Amino acid sequence: MKKIALLIIIVGFVFVGIGLYEFIKTNANQNEALAEAKSLLEESPIEDNQINSTKEETGSTIPSNFNPVTGETVGLLHIPKLEADIAIVEGTDPDELDKGVGHYKGTAYPLQQDQIVLSGHRETVFRRMGELELGDILTIKLPYGDFSYEIVDTYIVSADDRTVIAPTYPNEVLTLTTCYPFNFIGNAPDRYIITAHPVSKNNE
Repeated sequence: MKKIALLIIIVGFVFVGIGLYEFIKTNANQNEALAEAKSLLEESPIEDNQINSTKEETGSTIPSNFNPVTGETVGLLHIPKLEADIAIVEGTDPDELDKGVGHYKGTAYPLQQDQIVLSGHRETVFRRMGELELGDILTIKLPYGDFSYEIVDTYIVSADDRTVIAPTYPNEVLTLTTCYPFNFIGNAPDRYIITAHPVSKNNE
């Protein structure tokens, strides 16, 4: 019995050690990506001649050299109510989500007049997502500008529901997604969705 008890204790320590290591590693990755994002935003602004100014041809006015690759830190998601700044990373695979909020590849960026999808882990960057309410503001900060969105809806869907990601052109819509329930242990069965619409510059 003593040997079994000792074995259980050892196994427990191993699992605690692994959990602690993953926690420290994730925090380090997030802090590194956040520092990178802040540095990126502090750099010299993009020159006017780098901007696509013909909407009829491009459908946007984002910089012509703004073309993030998977794993690249592109900016910040600022959430005033939570006093939070989270790095935005291109891609939503585990490696990207360990660094911050992942931008779903194939969806838009601000000024592209379509759906912008950002995903995050409920255990880390989006652990306080449930505190957000209708009317709260979310701001995406990129090298070519800051863009604010007002939360207009929150809802829950099944984890395998793919209708959440859908074109909204010509209307720009910001969609945040995370696993739900927030305190669920293991693979959560649902997704918590936040929908936000652009805030007019005149209302900021």
